[in-house]
Amino acid sequence: MPPRMIDVARRANVALSTVSYAINGQRAVSEETRRRIRQAMDELGYQPNALARGLASKHTNILALLFPTPERGLGVTEMEFVVGAADAAREHGYHLVLSPSELRNVRDLEQLTGQGLIDGALVMEVRIDDDRVQLLEQAGVPFSMIGRTSDPGRIDYADIDFEQTTRDAVGHLVELGHRCIGFLNHSPSAFSVGYGPTVRASEGFRRAAATADVVHVERLCGDNAAAGQAAFHEMRAAQPDITALIVMNERAIVGVMDALDEIGWRVPDDLSIVSMVSSTRVTEMMRPKLTTLEPPSTQLGRLGIQMLLDQIDGGAGERAPVQELLPCRLVIGASSGPPPAR
Repeated sequence: MPPRMIDVARRANVALSTVSYAINGQRAVSEETRRRIRQAMDELGYQPNALARGLASKHTNILALLFPTPERGLGVTEMEFVVGAADAAREHGYHLVLSPSELRNVRDLEQLTGQGLIDGALVMEVRIDDDRVQLLEQAGVPFSMIGRTSDPGRIDYADIDFEQTTRDAVGHLVELGHRCIGFLNHSPSAFSVGYGPTVRASEGFRRAAATADVVHVERLCGDNAAAGQAAFHEMRAAQPDITALIVMNERAIVGVMDALDEIGWRVPDDLSIVSMVSSTRVTEMMRPKLTTLEPPSTQLGRLGIQMLLDQIDGGAGERAPVQELLPCRLVIGASSGPPPAR
């Protein structure tokens, strides 16, 4: 049988109510008594019931991570966002619970929030027009976003600066001498539903290419090798002079490499490749090691949690929204070089 609160009280030689007060913070308990109770809990392996504490403190110390599993699945890059958020929550004494399903209506949300089981929510995989935002506002649940809608208003968010990131990617290739650059994005379905990164990266790439006055070609691509292989052949058919490719689709890169093998091209001798919004833990496994625009995944995860906790701790009082954009970091590998002389 697992240890009970009464067992802690007996071990610490205090009343059961004193243990309850120490755990829930309802009344002042002397530091010496609190020390004995903590020692007894450690010796017995007693874990306070989060829901029981919540009844007394009106807080459960549980946060929900609303992260509908993307069609591409959860890879290393996505998990770095999650780990950053989870670490920040734990450091502040909170548990982060992953909710991988879509919230399609108020009833779905009420099942998550209506029992008072969470103190707030961190929203990820944000769309340009995201129904979850209105649902959370209607429910009165504190929340912040990693990502942003088209009009975030006073909602707290932290997001990648896709304008700066695409500009850095194009700028790196232009400095090397490239004048015909391709961009391989995520899937048509991600674009059609308004998935924020897909839409904003596309817009940013077009502006950066136009500003640099380079020929450019773009394709939406399924998140798999076969789609990447087919997409590159399409891009080359549309722009035979292509010498560089920016890829924001980790799972399609292998297919691009297969396409290059088919036509006898080498990286970077015949085509430079820059992977965008991809963890170096992924790109360093490629051969050659890919130049990448690495996202500030851990930092964004932590920021999202900190913004949320500031709301929870600050209550409903008036406060200025916190809204931050962070660019990706250019990490030069062996996949980008001067264009070939064709």
